[in-house]
Amino acid sequence: MNSLARLAITMGDPAGIGPEIIVKACKRVAGRLGRDLAVVVIGSRAALERARALVGDAPAFADAAPGALAAPLSLLAADVERAPLRTGEVSAEGGRFAYLAVERAVELALAGKVDAIVTAPLNKEALNLAGYHYSGHTEMLAALTDTRSSVMLLLHGPMRVSHVTTHVALASVPKLLTPERLRRTVDLTHQALRDLGIARPRIAIAALNPHAGEGGLFGREDIDITAPVIAQYVAAGFDVTGPVPGDTVFVKLRAQQFDAVVAMYHDQGHIPVKLLGFDVDPVTGAWRSLSGVNVTLGLPVIRTSVDHGTAFDIAGRGIANEDSLIEAMDVAVAMAATRRAARAAA
Repeated sequence: MNSLARLAITMGDPAGIGPEIIVKACKRVAGRLGRDLAVVVIGSRAALERARALVGDAPAFADAAPGALAAPLSLLAADVERAPLRTGEVSAEGGRFAYLAVERAVELALAGKVDAIVTAPLNKEALNLAGYHYSGHTEMLAALTDTRSSVMLLLHGPMRVSHVTTHVALASVPKLLTPERLRRTVDLTHQALRDLGIARPRIAIAALNPHAGEGGLFGREDIDITAPVIAQYVAAGFDVTGPVPGDTVFVKLRAQQFDAVVAMYHDQGHIPVKLLGFDVDPVTGAWRSLSGVNVTLGLPVIRTSVDHGTAFDIAGRGIANEDSLIEAMDVAVAMAATRRAARAAA
């Protein structure tokens, strides 16, 4: 069985920190290239070369063609530049390159030429300026793969949090909490944990309301919708717990009483993961590290991503941190290996 993991890394917005963190990450994993890892970066050659000059002592990226991704480290141009891409500036051209890079990566993954897609950050304003009206990577990938619905999973060490809803108004969340949506989130979370090597996943469902509704005083969604779904999973032999109040469920996850939490809405799940994953110098207030991985579940391809934005304010200064990208690569490799082993055993 071939153990070489083939990753397509999309550059995101070439004017952001994507090119820099890609070069830094590839520099750090250079010893693995060609041995158990092959990487094709998709984006702008000019932006990549600027990043290589900025980082110094950076590995070389061979030119790749869609049908010939043979080199262990290569760059596939998303397109030719129609306008200058200026570092640190929002532009339609940056958004166009970000979209085309993801489109090319999806084509490669669906054709079986890469095992997983890893995405560097894009800018939603630039994406929309280019005419691609998506609220982010997740929605774009669902459209490109003709996926009915997808689920966002955030990871930082043992903190694994999936989301029933994400980019919607908070007022819309109770209406979107349906048994069908909750079951799909639990099913995809369970499969993702299996892909990460956890044989019998333990999943907690976070309550929507304070104190899980306090017997109906603070809302009945946890009682009428969530609790019956959990009972069905328990009856079927799954290790699913809840609804657990949101003010304690993440403490229990951090204590590793569960393998993952299903959060009800964007900020409920994002805040605990980012609070633990983003490290700030208490003296200067500067970011010391940005750790965390975003995984899109429910797609026909594996997709992981950094858990931070384009950081235009520091782009081109050589101080961007690549830790989250390396984590995203490692998660993609692990998930690809599990799926490869499952196919071999079938």
